[in-house]
Amino acid sequence: MSLETSMIADIRRFSRFYTRVLGLLDSRLLSSEFSLSEVRVLYEIGTTPDCTAKMLIDWLNIDAGYLSRIMKKFEKSGLAYRVQSEEDGRSYLLHLSEKGKETLERMNGLSSEYVRQLISGLSEKSQTELSASMKIIERTLSEDREPPDIEIRTDIRPGDIGMLIHLHGWIYAQECGYNHIFESYVCRTFYEWMEHYDPEQDRIWLAEADGRVVGSIAVIGKGEGKAQLRWFILHPDYRGAGLGKQLFEQAMAYGREKGLRQIFLETTDDQKTAIRMYEKNGFRKTAEHVNEAWGVHHVEQTYTLECGQER
Repeated sequence: MSLETSMIADIRRFSRFYTRVLGLLDSRLLSSEFSLSEVRVLYEIGTTPDCTAKMLIDWLNIDAGYLSRIMKKFEKSGLAYRVQSEEDGRSYLLHLSEKGKETLERMNGLSSEYVRQLISGLSEKSQTELSASMKIIERTLSEDREPPDIEIRTDIRPGDIGMLIHLHGWIYAQECGYNHIFESYVCRTFYEWMEHYDPEQDRIWLAEADGRVVGSIAVIGKGEGKAQLRWFILHPDYRGAGLGKQLFEQAMAYGREKGLRQIFLETTDDQKTAIRMYEKNGFRKTAEHVNEAWGVHHVEQTYTLECGQER
C-alpha cells in the first residue's frame, strides 16, 4: 500500500470516528430542534458582520436552494430576518432577532457542555495534546495556512529534552542520512549537560508551537569567559520565517550580556546555511576532522568567535 493510499484511509477513518463522537450525523444536533446545517447557518449569521446569503453559500459550501429553505424556516420561526443592503439593492443582509440570539446562545451552551463532558475524563496532558493536534489539522488543511503562534521560552519542562532528541534524530536522518549512532550521541550530550546544568551560566531557548518543541539553541558555559553554542535546530515546517535568526540573535545577545570573551560551536560541513550565518556573525573555522561514525562520510568542524571581533 502506498503512503498516499494509507493516508487517505487514515483520514477517512478519522472522519468517520469524529462524526460519530460528536454526533454530527444525528438528524437533530445536540437533541435540539435543529440540524447541523441549520446550526451552522444560525452561528454564521450571528457572528458575521454584514452577512449575506452569498457569503454563507461560499463559506459553508451549501446549496442555494437548501439555504433558502433554512432562511424561510428561520424567518417563520422569528429567529432571523433580512434587510435590503443600502450599498447594493440586489443584496440582503441577514440578521438574528432577539429570539435568534437567545437560541444561538442556548445552542452554544449545549455544544460547550457536550464537549466538556467529552473531555472531562482526560488528563490535563491529554487535553492539551488533543487541542494541539486539532490546531495542527485545522492549520494544515486550511486554505490560508496561517502560521501557528510560536512561543520562545527559556524554562525547561518535562518532556522538552525528549522532544529535542527526537527532533535531532529525525531531521538529521531525513536531511543528512545520519544513523541511530548520531541519535545516541545527541542523547549523551543532553544527559551530560543536564547532569551538571547550571542556570547561572547555561541558557537554552525553546521554540514551541501547538504544544511541541519545534526549535532550539543553547549557550553552555565552559568557564573562564568561554561558552559553547549547542543544539541549534529548527523543524523544516518552521524555516524561512526568521525564527532561526531570532533564536540565534537571542543566544548572541545573551553572550554579550554575560560578557563572554569566546564562543565556539561544533557542526558538520553539510550544514551550509547555518555555517553562512555563523561566518556572517564573525565565527571562524578553527578545527576540523573526518567523522564516519554516523553512517556517512562528513567533516566535523569547530567554529570560534572571539567576542571582541563580533560584527
